[in-house]
Amino acid sequence: MKRWIALLILLPGLAVAAGSKVALQDPNIDLTDKASLQRGAQTFMNYCLGCHQMQYQRYQRMFNDLGIPEDLGQKYLQFTGESVSDYMTNTMPAEDSAQWFGAPPPDLTLVARVRGPEWLYTYFKTFYVDESKIFGVNNLVFPNVGMPHVLEPLQGTPRLAYEEKMVDGELVMRPAGLTNDGNGRLSEDEYNDTIRDLVNFLEYTGEPTRLKSEAIGRGVLIFIVIFFVFALLLKKEYWRNVK
Repeated sequence: MKRWIALLILLPGLAVAAGSKVALQDPNIDLTDKASLQRGAQTFMNYCLGCHQMQYQRYQRMFNDLGIPEDLGQKYLQFTGESVSDYMTNTMPAEDSAQWFGAPPPDLTLVARVRGPEWLYTYFKTFYVDESKIFGVNNLVFPNVGMPHVLEPLQGTPRLAYEEKMVDGELVMRPAGLTNDGNGRLSEDEYNDTIRDLVNFLEYTGEPTRLKSEAIGRGVLIFIVIFFVFALLLKKEYWRNVK
């Protein structure tokens, strides 16, 4: 049910993004890397939670799964005095956010399951300056995106680069990737690592029990194989003298 709710919320965006022809990049995420997940959680709390909620994820669950002591989690990851048992919500009124952004910012608990980590990783890396838009930015993966580039202080100011191409006998300027003004706090590699950590965290919140489920699944498969071997040997023993 939760996944369908998230899908309905994000469906308009999916329709717009479907037209993008940008090649998606693989973030090579690792859900066993708790340090990466902790860094991703910190980035989310500092740059995303002000607008986007995770109303299906509790702080306490996140702290326990990521190995974060509750006192440190409350000090560095909770900023509005919530209890550790509370869901990860913000105080932005839905009516105001709808007026500011054209629609309430979607809940991100399940965004990685709806979009996929490759889409998210590429999306966070492909904002660029577009003065014709209300927030002054656009996105290669999600054209006409309705949000500011909140990670610009980290990445710097990305702009579209152009190159000359001959089209039908006429020389025209065509987009050819992005350039960066280099005014961000992070280098390109550092920014890529930060985005990888953030996507890793979003992938975790989309299915917190994934690693445990996969471990149980492997155990079940091993049991089935062992049981099959014993069952086969037992069958041969019973039917050995039957002609």
